[in-house]
Amino acid sequence: MKDKNIAGILALFLGGFGVHRFYLGQTGMGFFYLIFCWFPLIWIIALIDAIVFFSMNPDNFNIKYNKSYFQTAPRSQPQQASERRYYYDRNMRRQEERRASAPRRPSAAPQPTRNNEAEKASGVRKFKDYDYEGAIADFEKALKIDPRDVAVHFNLACTYSLTEQTEQALFHLDKAVDYGFNDFKRIKEHDALAYLRIQPEFEAFEKNEFRLVRHLEPEPDAPLDLKNEDLLEQLQRLGELREKGLLTETEFVAQKKKLLG
Repeated sequence: MKDKNIAGILALFLGGFGVHRFYLGQTGMGFFYLIFCWFPLIWIIALIDAIVFFSMNPDNFNIKYNKSYFQTAPRSQPQQASERRYYYDRNMRRQEERRASAPRRPSAAPQPTRNNEAEKASGVRKFKDYDYEGAIADFEKALKIDPRDVAVHFNLACTYSLTEQTEQALFHLDKAVDYGFNDFKRIKEHDALAYLRIQPEFEAFEKNEFRLVRHLEPEPDAPLDLKNEDLLEQLQRLGELREKGLLTETEFVAQKKKLLG
């Protein structure tokens, strides 16, 4: 797995020889740098590369240079646990920084106590202890009490993302948005959703304003109504239904005889 800081250091000190490009697996570009290393311009370009790597968002770097690793590299259980712990720790730090910098809001009117608070609190504790299966079970219990709880749906989406269950993660994220969650920036940056964001289904989900794409069922054909129509219109209507396959030949003949009888 490539590290953006190592790439930046290599570009800073050995960039003119293309070492950072070889490190990132870009062999063709590495040879290009090496061939023209005696040009001062190539060292300036390498310096720019270093600045770009140092300032690049880690998620963007991973998506660009470690995408194949996340999608195809086999990972052991300790590696998966280490990755999840890394994402969780970063998420906790960002949440603490966000809470510290957020302005104080005036206290709102007291809300009625929800009966699912115990299940939610238990799910959060298990989530922090990396017991994701236990957290999912508690969050699902909380939803049985209050199916429209936005926080629970969002927490479930994060937990399912960390356990690499794409379909369930998208389902609960869709429910959270449906019930009022509108912090789309958080969806794009939340560390627990990093796995979900690199899945192919997420692109269509994001383009659809963070909602699942649902296909409307075709409306059934209107029932046959032979009242208040003249005879010609009724016969034409019968012919159209037969052509669509909604009437068999036997049914068509029977209806026709009924009209003409």
